[in-house]
Amino acid sequence: MPKHKEHLDRKKTRAINYISFFLGFSQAVLIYVMSSYFKQASGTENVGGFYFIAYSALLLILLNLHKLTRRMGKTSVFLVILALKIISLVFLVNSAPSSWGIFLLMLYVIFSGLEWVSLDTILESFSCDKESGRIRGKHLTVLNAGFLLGPFVSTRLLGLVDFSGVFVFLLLFNVLVFFYALFKLRDTNGKPQVDISVSNLLRKISKRKNVMAIYYVSFVLEFFYALMIIYMPIYLRDIGLSWSQIGIVFSVMLLPFVFLQYPMGFSADKKMGEKKLLICGLLIMAVSTTVVYFVHAPVVFVWSLTLLGTRIGAAMVEILRDSYFYKRIDGDDVDLIGFFRTAMPVGYILAASLSFVLLLFLPLSAIFLLSALIIFSALIPAYRLAENRLAKKS
Repeated sequence: MPKHKEHLDRKKTRAINYISFFLGFSQAVLIYVMSSYFKQASGTENVGGFYFIAYSALLLILLNLHKLTRRMGKTSVFLVILALKIISLVFLVNSAPSSWGIFLLMLYVIFSGLEWVSLDTILESFSCDKESGRIRGKHLTVLNAGFLLGPFVSTRLLGLVDFSGVFVFLLLFNVLVFFYALFKLRDTNGKPQVDISVSNLLRKISKRKNVMAIYYVSFVLEFFYALMIIYMPIYLRDIGLSWSQIGIVFSVMLLPFVFLQYPMGFSADKKMGEKKLLICGLLIMAVSTTVVYFVHAPVVFVWSLTLLGTRIGAAMVEILRDSYFYKRIDGDDVDLIGFFRTAMPVGYILAASLSFVLLLFLPLSAIFLLSALIIFSALIPAYRLAENRLAKKS
């Protein structure tokens, strides 16, 4: 592995973790009911096309985001993106579910994806390889603690008011996050010196086999998230669960992200490394997603237990893919970080495309078999990963 420039700053990583908690909560308030908004606005369950358009735009921007970061600085880019997301919420508050509302919500999706990548580059600037698993584990644990609360709040709000009430809540919350981030990150506006075209970036990535392998694992995880986020709420509503029941199911489902990720990161740093644990997580994720296809009863306990299994595997894969990747790059590699995070839009684009075609011929439940098949395919590149030697030394 190449040597990296490192600058560990625990105060900054702590501030970034707080921001992640707030943003995670904010995003989760909307993310699990977003497909229902698209369905209400368009009148169809086959909403994959909206995600395809939004994440295609996000992919194009991410491939060039490092150029903007080089000109403006990491923190400035993050704050501008957050401000644009707030502006989209201002218009959403005053828009009923419609074509205009769909466009605004797609903008919100794009800005939400960009803000996470921007925050990622800031966090990596204040991290070090020997603690990468623990730093990323703590970061994801805090972020997902926010996610844990989001579905409960959003489903309760939808039970009381319409989508405009959800958007008002998000608007006020994001404004508070903006001012907190402005205060805490005001002196961290580093400008990396990377200057590389998209074609050269792709050539650079293609020469790093382990980075490409962990990228595929990341893509598979995002593909799984996409199908679950887009279609699981619609499916649960179709089989008879209420919004309040779905809120309970999703809150239980997300528990592994809060309680499992830091221990996994610690184990990756101190004991086992990432590879074996990553393979184990993929197996759990694939088998439990297959089980989802066979569950049809509208019972809260059954669905809570079933989806909990899928997220135990996903929580393991999420922290281990991050720990592995960030041990192989440093804070100036904003081009590599941007490329790595394109796994999210690529996953959503392919998930939206394949599901759109699939639903023309098969029932909605077939989506979960598709997801399981794609997860199984990630076992091959995961097995081929080289161990991070650092994990055995620290």
